[in-house]
Amino acid sequence: MSRVSKPFRSSQRPALALAGLLGTSGVLHFARPKFFDGMVPKQLPGSRRQWTQLSGIAELAVAAAIVTPRTRRLGGLTAALLFVGVFPANVKMALDAERKQKSARERLAAWVRLPIQWPLVLWALKVRDSA
Repeated sequence: MSRVSKPFRSSQRPALALAGLLGTSGVLHFARPKFFDGMVPKQLPGSRRQWTQLSGIAELAVAAAIVTPRTRRLGGLTAALLFVGVFPANVKMALDAERKQKSARERLAAWVRLPIQWPLVLWALKVRDSA
C-alpha cells in the first residue's frame, strides 16, 4: 500500500486526537449544558446558556479546522488560544467547588483541571507547528 493511499499518516494522529477531544467537548456543551453553565461568570453579558452554546460552537469549529489539513495550522493556534481563554472558567469552577463544599472527589477533579490546561496548550501549539 502506498503512502498516499493510507487514510491518515501517523504524523496526523496528534492533530486528529486533539480534534476528537475538542469535538467531544463541543458536543457535551449541548448534551449536558448545565455543567458548563455553572462555569460562566455572572459578569458576562447575556445568559449563561448562550455562553455555553457559543463556547461549544467554538470548540466544534476549532476541531473542524484541525481536522482539515489546509486549516490545521490556524486550528492549532486557535485551540491553544481557546485553552488559555477557558482557564479562568476552570479557576472559577475550582473555587466554586471549594465554596460550595462539593465532595472531595469533585473538588479534586476541579483542581486537577487547572494544570492540565498547559499541556493542552503545548499540544495545540505542536499541532500548529507540525501542520
